Amino acid sequence: MAGKPIPTSPPKRRGRSAPTTTQPEGSTGPCRVCIYIRRSTDDEHQPFSLLAQRTALRRYVDNNPGWVIVCEFEDDASGATTERPGLKKALDAAKAGMYDVLLVYRVDRFSRSLAHFVDLAATLDAANVRVASATEPVDTGGAVGRMMLQFLAVFAEYERNMIIDRVKSGMTAKASKGQWAGGTRPYGYLVNPDTQRLVPHPDEAPILRDIFRLYTRDRLGTRAIATDLNARGVPNRTGKKWSGHTINRILDNPAYLGDIAYRDVYVPDAHEPLIDRDTFRRAQDIAAARGDVQTRRAMSDSDYYLTGLLTCPRCGQRYIGTSAKGRTRRYRYYTCFTRTRYGKHATCTAPRLPADDLDHMILKALLDFYTTAEPVLAAMIQRAHTQHDTTNDDRRAELTAIANQITTTENAIDRYHTAFENGTMDDATAGPRIRELRQRLAQLQARHTELDAGLTSQPAPPPPGTVARIRDHLSTIMASGTATERKAAIETLIAEVQLTDQGVVPVFKIPTDTTMPPPETDGGTSGVPPVRTMVRSVGRLGLEPRT
Repeated sequence: MAGKPIPTSPPKRRGRSAPTTTQPEGSTGPCRVCIYIRRSTDDEHQPFSLLAQRTALRRYVDNNPGWVIVCEFEDDASGATTERPGLKKALDAAKAGMYDVLLVYRVDRFSRSLAHFVDLAATLDAANVRVASATEPVDTGGAVGRMMLQFLAVFAEYERNMIIDRVKSGMTAKASKGQWAGGTRPYGYLVNPDTQRLVPHPDEAPILRDIFRLYTRDRLGTRAIATDLNARGVPNRTGKKWSGHTINRILDNPAYLGDIAYRDVYVPDAHEPLIDRDTFRRAQDIAAARGDVQTRRAMSDSDYYLTGLLTCPRCGQRYIGTSAKGRTRRYRYYTCFTRTRYGKHATCTAPRLPADDLDHMILKALLDFYTTAEPVLAAMIQRAHTQHDTTNDDRRAELTAIANQITTTENAIDRYHTAFENGTMDDATAGPRIRELRQRLAQLQARHTELDAGLTSQPAPPPPGTVARIRDHLSTIMASGTATERKAAIETLIAEVQLTDQGVVPVFKIPTDTTMPPPETDGGTSGVPPVRTMVRSVGRLGLEPRT
């Protein structure tokens, strides 16, 4: 908070002349002083309150004959930034020639950053204003004072960096114990003040689970979920409205699995989970399947069933949903992202596709496929078995190679730790390299798990009754289903939609026993967990791309 100029009259003389060093060059009147005080965000237990600083500075000015306070400014903010309203007003007053000396209680009240201090001192020097400290032998009116001020500023910055390092070390230590490291709590949790662990928030936890349900079961996009929550009057953690960005961050936060992740520390099962690992993995799979940033934005609404499934054969970008307003109705299209962004005459001139026709034909192709799916799926499963057997030797060889790489990487990490502990390597050298090795180790372990799962699992036909159940569900949603239900069916059962010279080719997925369960009795749409194995349809839609 910034103060206002303080009107004062010249102080009474104390029987002796003021020292020449207190008068600005060429000045014959009193030395005009601006006092600047700042209380930092980490000063709760330090003797630098605004009142204490103000009292000390006024006493200091009274003890300097010829000095008179003409203005005063204050801030309640960190010294790590110059974006402080009181400081800005003090600088503006200096440029306007309102004072001769800027007086602070200590140098670190002015700035904790050496780079910022140098810039501020240069600004004041250009305005012919000195900087003085009431508790340190600093006054930029002379060469010695300037040198001393820079030394003190260096130590102030060093002190701030030490505080930051101590805070980070403390947060890392808390995280390694499974405690919440600090900062903003995740939505859906509270921090237990006694154990410092996350505990479910009684009001927010059900909403958090609902967010994952809407995303993984109902297949709503992030913006659609935010719109739904806002329409229900549900506030976010800060009491404000939801946004798609906030939903995205929630869906990607491992804290909801019960895990703590902070910097290089990862502690599983540190607190009570709000989401099971299958649901969280399903959310990650859906997000990955929905493509790049532009596609995810476009898929946030549920109007377009195939967004993210169509890839432009000319430029490789995704098709997204677009529309044009006619005289009597709104026309919906799928358009290449490049053409949408740069216009029809851009480098990519891929044609637009009529969304209404294409959506209907893909749904009809799904229904036709599942009407006679059993023999087709049996043949495809047999072909997948053959391919699986022929690639087993290569997978085993890669698995062995990756296992050796994992061992080598783990040994390298141990060597860096030993060197750091023995003092033969500092943290600046060992730390970045250890982080790189840990990232590499995580990639190797993920690939090892994937290969191992591939060797032990065989493509399997859907359980009895699954195909019939999917066929009945498709018939129902084509007749009377909502847009969300239709989109969910396509996302679950279609791997991609290829655009070829012969037309549009849907690529189907093999269903599992969890695909397309019956609609729930609460009025919600049916749950549709993702499946991984993909098969190519032998049929083609007779729809030619239109311009």
